Amino acid sequence: MTHLVWDMDGTLLDSTAVVPDAFVATVRELGVEDVDRERVVAAYALGVPEVMLEHLVGRPLQAREVDRYYDRLLGAAVTAYDGVLETLGALRERGLPVAVFTGASTRAARTLLASAGVEHDVLVGGDDVAHPKPAPDGVLEAARRLGVDPADVVYVGDAPTDLRAARSAGAQGAAATWGHLYRPDEPADVRLVRPQDALTLLIGEGAALGG
Repeated sequence: MTHLVWDMDGTLLDSTAVVPDAFVATVRELGVEDVDRERVVAAYALGVPEVMLEHLVGRPLQAREVDRYYDRLLGAAVTAYDGVLETLGALRERGLPVAVFTGASTRAARTLLASAGVEHDVLVGGDDVAHPKPAPDGVLEAARRLGVDPADVVYVGDAPTDLRAARSAGAQGAAATWGHLYRPDEPADVRLVRPQDALTLLIGEGAALGG
């Protein structure tokens, strides 16, 4: 049985502006002015928000300072991409769980997913693993929680690091071409035009994975 695991930002949620803007506003409030969306996105690969914020600010931060970022997320409005809610609903109708692995912290993920109305059964955050993407840790942990072999997992994500994490875990990588970090030159087992296309990757539901 094939199981889908989803990246969050740029795959399930259109957080192109909301998340970077929350970082920029927080960092500026903490005294650093020369940070923009581009610098924030470039720091995504570092890991969870706590690590990113300390990198962007350039010093260790206290918990109350980090909380400013999370407070901004609570007030942010983020939406799921067109077709996401319907696709996840179709998974549940088939008796399959909705599993998410994101490089964001579990705290941030719960806030953003709830804001977008995305319900989940399995959530692996960047704070649940020792190494961030493109390391395989998160995909492997998602497979473990699902009780399946990584080879039976398709990890759906927009960023090159998502697809590399899938490969290094021995899973299949499906490129979410609608996402803001999608790069057509990054190798993928399959490229999806819309979220609903992921349903065709389920065994017995459609065509097998291609190159």
